Amino acid sequence: MKHLSSICVAALLITGVVHAQSPAAKDRPGNNAVNTEQKNSNAPVAGRNSFTEGQAKSAIEKAGYSNVSELRKDNNGVWRGKASKSGSTSAISVDFQGNVNAAK
Repeated sequence: MKHLSSICVAALLITGVVHAQSPAAKDRPGNNAVNTEQKNSNAPVAGRNSFTEGQAKSAIEKAGYSNVSELRKDNNGVWRGKASKSGSTSAISVDFQGNVNAAK
């Protein structure tokens, strides 16, 4: 019985040490769907795009555009459409990195 008690105490101590060394869970993932902190490119970058149409439209609007229309994802994963800014309408795109670019 005394031997069994010693084994149980040792098992509890080892479990506590292992548990204490586990890293804490992160509050949220660090990979945002839309990168709003910096512009990575002056032209749309081809790549697999997981944005929904609504997310692409929101990214365009956050970049200062309005009247977003005709959004379609092309074969390169770039959302393309039309939007207005400063009174003029132009072709607009959002790539997988979240870059919003107007056609020049």
